[in-house]
Amino acid sequence: MMVHAEGMPRMAQGTQPVLLRPYQAEVGRAVLDSVLRHRGLTFTVEVARQGGKNELSAHLELLLLALHAAVGGNLVKAAPTFVPQALISLRRLQERFADAGLGHAWQREAGHILRLGRARQVFLSAEPTANVVGNTAHILLEADEAQDIGREKFTKEFRPMGAATNVTTVLYGTPWDTATLLEETKQANLELEQRDGVRRHFSFDWQAVARHSPPYGDYVERERQRLGEEHPLFRTQYRLLPLAGGGGLFTPSQRAQLQGEHLRLHTAAPGRVYVAAVDVGGEAPEGGPGRDSMLRQAQPRRDSTVVTIGELNFSLCDELRPEPAVRVAEHYWWTGQPFYQLFPQMADLFRRVWRCRRVVVDATGLGAGLASMLGKALGGTVVPFVFTAQSKSRLGFELLAAVNAGRLQMYAADGSAEYQEFWGQAERAGARFLAGQRMDFFVDPMCGHDDFLMSLALLVKAAEYLPRMAQGRVSD
Repeated sequence: MMVHAEGMPRMAQGTQPVLLRPYQAEVGRAVLDSVLRHRGLTFTVEVARQGGKNELSAHLELLLLALHAAVGGNLVKAAPTFVPQALISLRRLQERFADAGLGHAWQREAGHILRLGRARQVFLSAEPTANVVGNTAHILLEADEAQDIGREKFTKEFRPMGAATNVTTVLYGTPWDTATLLEETKQANLELEQRDGVRRHFSFDWQAVARHSPPYGDYVERERQRLGEEHPLFRTQYRLLPLAGGGGLFTPSQRAQLQGEHLRLHTAAPGRVYVAAVDVGGEAPEGGPGRDSMLRQAQPRRDSTVVTIGELNFSLCDELRPEPAVRVAEHYWWTGQPFYQLFPQMADLFRRVWRCRRVVVDATGLGAGLASMLGKALGGTVVPFVFTAQSKSRLGFELLAAVNAGRLQMYAADGSAEYQEFWGQAERAGARFLAGQRMDFFVDPMCGHDDFLMSLALLVKAAEYLPRMAQGRVSD
């Protein structure tokens, strides 16, 4: 391997050179300068998702291993998890060895180390329980997806690895909220840049990447239309803007998008496709505590079981928006009533009144029994949904995407208690952004209930139904 004039690698004879994009090379030169001149700088690098930050990292590792193969030393890379994140980086470096014609020159040690000559690249997990103390970073210390690595873990156990050698450190990732390791280090770097003029923070959003890859720009534009510019994932992963840490789930403009003009229905219209969602609330005290019921004892009513019926519209589906639009058609709610008493009525509503093609049922806790009974009665139409931190986060992101794209609308004002409760919950709904690029959404129990909100989110899940198409018409 040789190094060309700009300080980035040129492949060995008989292999094809890998050309980094200008923004990747810009970061690479700054990191190499700090490493080779022993400056010990800390860099933060934010590149839009799939924009090439991991490829940049692999090429830097390859070059530095080659430069230090004779003299030795360690590079250390931390990732939020070993499987799959650190392992993916390890395999990517193996591929770069092959590209460089070094396929037989490296060796793997202890499952997490790649060695070239006397130099080693060490891949470590930054999970809270991972035992990483004792490793030393002589050449470079990296943190992949640094927004998901705990600040205390990195500061206490990874930073000291490079203290003796004044090691250069690079934190890669995309923003999340303002309290992450990446964001706090970025803000410190921006302050240092103001003092000494040395660039330490690099940020290239999706538009910067798209200037060098038009197909990438086309893909992200489709994501922008699908998710909306203010969707938490689009905002952080493509626009590279941090989240405020929490607040309302829906903005006033999103609530305006959610408000529809169609009339509420009480039975299925001929030729239309309907789906349903069931959020299972607490039963009366003799039936046992329901979800959040203990937190809501002081409220004027207990958490209810809420059914939301949605009408699907496939006429606007295309490549940019493959999901159908869904209009809330009807609501049903019952408070404190055991699910085994509700089952016959629900089964009749779903089968005969609305002819639902899909019914998503909250199968968490008490809901598991109702989901099982409905499943036996309605067959594959019923889809159980178990709320976990991960599944609820995905559900929240899907809900926001549907609202942002104008695919989800509530029926027009009808003066009903259901309409008022729905909008009361929509206005009170909050969001909290968690580590691992997850979110939670809720209504504070001291302010009310979230049963209509959760049923609405489950309706978006139900709207994933794809009908069989026959001669351009929806078919059973």
